[in-house]
Amino acid sequence: MSFTLTVLGSSSALPTSTRFPTAQVLNVHERFFLIDCGEGTQIQLRRFSINMSKINHIFISHLHGDHIFGLYGLFSSYNLMGRKKDLHVFAHHDFAASLEHFNRYFGLGMSYQVVHHPFTPSRPGLIYEDRQLSVEIIPLRHSIPVAGFVFREKQRLLNIRKDAIAQYGLGIGDIRKIKEGQDFVTPEGITVPSSELTLPAYQPRSYAFCTDTSCFSKLQDYLRDMDLLYFEATFAEKDRKLAKQTGHSTAVQAAKLARESRVGKLLIGHFSTRYKHVNLLINEAREIFPETYGVEDGEKYPVSLQRIGSGA
Repeated sequence: MSFTLTVLGSSSALPTSTRFPTAQVLNVHERFFLIDCGEGTQIQLRRFSINMSKINHIFISHLHGDHIFGLYGLFSSYNLMGRKKDLHVFAHHDFAASLEHFNRYFGLGMSYQVVHHPFTPSRPGLIYEDRQLSVEIIPLRHSIPVAGFVFREKQRLLNIRKDAIAQYGLGIGDIRKIKEGQDFVTPEGITVPSSELTLPAYQPRSYAFCTDTSCFSKLQDYLRDMDLLYFEATFAEKDRKLAKQTGHSTAVQAAKLARESRVGKLLIGHFSTRYKHVNLLINEAREIFPETYGVEDGEKYPVSLQRIGSGA
């Protein structure tokens, strides 16, 4: 079952020849969730062979242009493609005005509906949930209201042992009950404990997305034990003062936060174009948190399955 992040854009406000503005796709069990939609997002989706028709939910962190300018082209392309499914956009309540403008001037005769789910970034809590996944808001600190997002996989059932299916002639109904923790009773009336017929369930996986924010201690509570964390590292440590002035973070600050939050892996991005090479930022972060990776457009970052209690 997939739980894989694909980075579509890793630059800050200015795109470069190799880095587009912020956009990511999270694949959860072959359901694709778009996170931010900077300029050129639909180009990157095609370039990296992501099926656009599988995207039904978009999460927008804030309303700065480098995080939303790709939305309107994407909306138009979906219409030209004859999309029929509703497209759900989770964004600040002020996004309604922008969507109304699009609908008035460019959205006449649309083949599908864009459904805006408004939220207030300063209010943490659940904004989306289905049978496999939940999405929560993390309040961030920037020059305008910004939300981070935490994607959590739902707890899975126990895993049935394949040899037990053949040994006891288990049917679909039997397997379901056993996976839910019920014991199995044979036709002879012998009770076989569920623990003898199953393997431990897989640990639910998690991903947190935090961009355009200064670093602050409260984030540790929101990000505790994340499997994968993307955190902006717009500036190197020598430009820490500029980071504070602009409501951004340094690679060192991101790494310290990852260490204190005990995350599994840290991805840093949203790099300022003032740095010709981002190895400076990556190396600064790795001195504090070795499991740091500077993201590249098109790179995939999977979160592996591990059984509860396996320690692996």
